[in-house]
Amino acid sequence: MLTFSTIDAKQDLDHKIYLLERLEDRTNLDLEPSEMAYLESELKAGAQVHFSRKPELSVACLPEGDGPKAYEEARILAHKVFKNHKGTKLALLGAASDKAMAFAEGLALSAYRFDKYFSKKESSLATILLDERFSSEQLRELQAVVGGTFLARDLVNEPLSFLTAKQLGEEAKKAGAEHGFKVEVFDKKKIESLKMGGLLAVNKGSVDPPSFSILEYKSADCQWDKPIVLVGKGVVYDTGGLSLKPTPNSMDSMKSDMGGAAAVIGAISAAAANKLPVHVIGLVPATDNRPGLNAYVPGDVVKMYDGSTVEVLNTDAEGRMLLADALAYAKNYKPQLVVDLATLTGAAAIAIGKYGVVAMGTAKEEEFSDLSAAGDRAYERIARFPFWEEYDELLKSSIADQKNIGGREAGAITAGKFLEKFTDYPWIHIDIAGPAFLNAAHHYRPQGGTGVGVRLMYNFLKSKV
Repeated sequence: MLTFSTIDAKQDLDHKIYLLERLEDRTNLDLEPSEMAYLESELKAGAQVHFSRKPELSVACLPEGDGPKAYEEARILAHKVFKNHKGTKLALLGAASDKAMAFAEGLALSAYRFDKYFSKKESSLATILLDERFSSEQLRELQAVVGGTFLARDLVNEPLSFLTAKQLGEEAKKAGAEHGFKVEVFDKKKIESLKMGGLLAVNKGSVDPPSFSILEYKSADCQWDKPIVLVGKGVVYDTGGLSLKPTPNSMDSMKSDMGGAAAVIGAISAAAANKLPVHVIGLVPATDNRPGLNAYVPGDVVKMYDGSTVEVLNTDAEGRMLLADALAYAKNYKPQLVVDLATLTGAAAIAIGKYGVVAMGTAKEEEFSDLSAAGDRAYERIARFPFWEEYDELLKSSIADQKNIGGREAGAITAGKFLEKFTDYPWIHIDIAGPAFLNAAHHYRPQGGTGVGVRLMYNFLKSKV
């Protein structure tokens, strides 16, 4: 695991990065005349500067300005520097500002590798050393947030051959044991006793049992009367069921359909690791969606956990069936707010691509404002969709309380509208389908699982303290 510490003057530094807050600061660098001349020419050209001498040295001038955009530019700059990095240890010198911390975060996020299944593993960055002016609290928070993001990325990248619904519950337990929060996992018998019809319906086509994980972190310092509940979609693999997906550019990446569950586990792990004074509960309904055995079929009517009925017209709209049971179960906690995260619809991905996440719901404007601010800080930005009551008409069924799809129009919104029926509390739905899994790396977000949602929800929880 990548770790962070402050620089000890006695340490042998393999690779140094000098961070300049302002161009004028370059006069403070201990550079040879030829190197300074090269630095001046590169800065005039607007290029990133790298020197190759021992110990290896890079110089990076942090972006001007302040705020989310400048911090994101610092993360992207760090990724560019990292591509020239070699060795297992790297030191950041010169600046100790919030932008320098954003640079460190971008550097760390760029260092992620999922190499579990390689027979030969290459050495990778193991330690980032920061200026001694950074506090231990800042380093602990960076460690917690990066660790939670790496955990989510790992979970999304794991294939179904390892990460079944049952194993997802086990991974949540491991995270709880490591970071200090409680985890309870319901097995199929318990789920059947609770009559979670949505989760059980999707699971009917699989030989592997479902699971329902409950994560709870409550700080002794928390002042809240009611918890915030996070719900994560845990479809560990989605074939589409009998409404089978095409393989190219669709089913081949569907191990990622539990990205919402990964975000919830990662975010609660980060909050617990950094000891945020919050009370947060995570609910993770999990199964794979297969067309085998006694798979549910289009035309079926399913009785849900809350007693309502759903006409299934598309078995590939399975995530909302799981989430509906979990959202209804969340009522037991009398929450102040519920936020669900899910790779729910292709419509959301098509609408805004990989550049943000889609949100909608019934929470107060203050909650959406706080969420948007948290998204800006992480640069996991929020695109809020309308939630007009006219969309309810698209889900009306002639034989049940509602249909599980609303047609081609406004697909991301009607999916949210379906979920709304199972809530009676302030609620936000976040569709992370666009950025959760990438076919090609995008700056410090790698190919494969990105861990989107972890930093967003950590920032959101922190804003409530």
